[in-house]
Amino acid sequence: MDVQEFLQRYAAGERFFEEIDLSNADLQQQDLTQANLNGANLSNVDLRGATLRQVSLGEANVQNANLEGANLIEASLTSINLEGANLKHANLDGANLFCANLTRADLRHCDLKMADLTEANLSEANLEGANLWGAYLTGSIKINTIMPQQSNP
Repeated sequence: MDVQEFLQRYAAGERFFEEIDLSNADLQQQDLTQANLNGANLSNVDLRGATLRQVSLGEANVQNANLEGANLIEASLTSINLEGANLKHANLDGANLFCANLTRADLRHCDLKMADLTEANLSEANLEGANLWGAYLTGSIKINTIMPQQSNP
């Protein structure tokens, strides 16, 4: 299925697109709220400014994708591969990133408030300026992670 057919089917109300291959697609500014993209190949996809509220991307390959400024509030991202992805200024408030691979991901100024990062791999991820208030980080790998600076009360 090509990008145009995918967008037409989504616009017609379809939400189930498991294991779809949309690698290298341009989906900037698209509203894909509540789409089921579990196991999808979204490597190198341009999702800048996209609305992905409550989207399911479990076990999806989103490696090297551009999600700058994307809205991923309450998204289900369990075991997702976001290695090398650009998530600058993305909103992941309340997102489930259990066992996510965020190796070398750019999470600068990303909102991860109340996100579940349990057992996530954050190796070499850049978390400068990220909001981690209430985030669950139990068992997360944080080797060489750039963490936000702590302000003095």
